[in-house]
Amino acid sequence: MGIVHVVMFATLDLVGQAPGGPEEDPDGFPFGGWQAPLLDEVAGEQVVAAYQGTDALLLGRRTYDFFAGYWPHQEGNEFADLFNSIPKYVASRGTPDLPWAGSTLLGPDLAAAVRGIRDRHEHVTVVGSLDLVQTLLREKLFDRLDLWVHPIALGVGKKVFGDGAVPTNLTLLQPPAAGPKGSVHLSYGLADGTPATGDMSLPDQGLGPAD
Repeated sequence: MGIVHVVMFATLDLVGQAPGGPEEDPDGFPFGGWQAPLLDEVAGEQVVAAYQGTDALLLGRRTYDFFAGYWPHQEGNEFADLFNSIPKYVASRGTPDLPWAGSTLLGPDLAAAVRGIRDRHEHVTVVGSLDLVQTLLREKLFDRLDLWVHPIALGVGKKVFGDGAVPTNLTLLQPPAAGPKGSVHLSYGLADGTPATGDMSLPDQGLGPAD
């Protein structure tokens, strides 16, 4: 069985909406393209490394339409070569046309569909697709989450963990890494159980009285 790997870009207040440009989400969000001024070579290398081994994409409808209008027309780009050559699975409540070669529309039972994709592929990567990502996080239908947190707060926009987020444990897969413009790469794996609670004033926590 393979993994479902979510790749996301977020602000300090965890807004993940339209990082790449205004055309990604043109419904009145005033900060489309917020990531562009914060890109640097280190973050670029981290993103490339995160895609290593990807043998399928899982996309929401809006991200699919944006990608399908762009990547098939690109040449000599490592992302274009990858995206154009591997299967694309699309989650949608409708029945859209899927003109991009290798595209498949998922059925209405998203959980069953994602589990089936995981059984067929070694490394399924989810790109953008914020509404889909929130469903995957809420239903714990993911194995790895790579999150790039950028040094800005927007105060508006759809968040990575939106309404309906559920208590979830994650484990750090590698040390956090910061780029020169302040973005921090965090890589987590889904862990068992739900968050525990405790009392920081207890002596064994090192903050309370010794006796």
